[in-house]
Amino acid sequence: MKTSLILAASLAFLPLSACGQEMSETETAEAAPAASSTPQPQQQAQTQENSSAIEAIIDKDGFEEIIWEDLMPEGEDERLQEMYAMQMQQLYSSNSTIAEGSAADKAVQIGTFNVVKELDGVEIKLPGYTVPFDYSPNAEITEFLLVPYFGACLHAPPPPPNQTLYVKTEKPIRITDLAQAVWVRGTLTTERQNSELADTAYTLTLHDVTEYTY
Repeated sequence: MKTSLILAASLAFLPLSACGQEMSETETAEAAPAASSTPQPQQQAQTQENSSAIEAIIDKDGFEEIIWEDLMPEGEDERLQEMYAMQMQQLYSSNSTIAEGSAADKAVQIGTFNVVKELDGVEIKLPGYTVPFDYSPNAEITEFLLVPYFGACLHAPPPPPNQTLYVKTEKPIRITDLAQAVWVRGTLTTERQNSELADTAYTLTLHDVTEYTY
């Protein structure tokens, strides 16, 4: 009899305990603060870092330093790769022998005249190698090509037109060493030029030229 009374009392207490526990969990959930949607300082710093643009390098005279890749519009690398692949396929698929000195033996300039329009009229500073149209030691010249690597247009095929600059200057300059890289500064335009050495998608009106030091 005593055992039955104890069991009945225990069963009567269980629903109260369960109900009390359920209410406690509900209150805890309601009391918990909602996740804040306000960015934390670390998140704000990361956002600012990702959204901030890379500052251009401007020298004391106001010329913006650029690299050769800056002259190529978006997607130009992929276009060049396709054009080079097509050229190689044509060369290897041809069964005929190319005679030395023939038209087929000449270096072919591959590429496009696609330009970065935002650079039109910008005063720039760019390193490269000079390729005079007429060269003799200590000769003074008023026009030349600027290319990104030594030997281009002379011992190697010309770079693409948008990787070649036609440079002109009113004041004659003296080029004594073609193997010496130089800095050129001047006003860049998207004016095309054609010559026997190479075609160019850009023209640079020269301000000055100085030796490039490594």
